[in-house]
Amino acid sequence: MIRNIRSKSKTSYRNLTRNSWKVSSNLLASFHYAFQGIVYGLITQRNLRIHLFLGTIAFILGLFLDLKSSDFALLALTITIVLVLELLNTSIEALVNLSIGRRFHPLAKIAKDCAAASVLIASISSLLIGCLLLLPPLFS
Repeated sequence: MIRNIRSKSKTSYRNLTRNSWKVSSNLLASFHYAFQGIVYGLITQRNLRIHLFLGTIAFILGLFLDLKSSDFALLALTITIVLVLELLNTSIEALVNLSIGRRFHPLAKIAKDCAAASVLIASISSLLIGCLLLLPPLFS
C-alpha cells in the first residue's frame, strides 16, 4: 500500500495539497486534513513507523499483562507523546525546507536538530517508563 501511494505522480500530490492553505470549511474537513497528516507521516517517515510499531507492541504487552489503569494510562500517554513529537518534527523539517530550500543556514540546522532532539528525549524517557511499567509484571 505504501509503495502505491509513494508512486503517485507529482501532479496527484499537487492536487492533494492545492487547497491546503485554506481554512477548513467544517469539522469533518478538519478531521480529514488531520488524517491526511497522519497518513503522510506514516508513508514518508520511517521513524514514525518504528515508533508506532514499538508503541503498539508495548500497548499490547500492557493489555496482556493486565496493567493497572493508571499504569496503562501512563504507558499510553508516553507512546502518544513520542508519536506527536515525531509528527511535529516532520512539520518543522518541512517548514524549514520550505523557507530555505536547498541552501544551508545555521539556524535551520538548529531548528531541525532541536526538533529531532525532542523526539529522541521523549523516546528515551518512553523506553524507561515502558521498562518500569512492563518489566516488573513480566518477570513476576
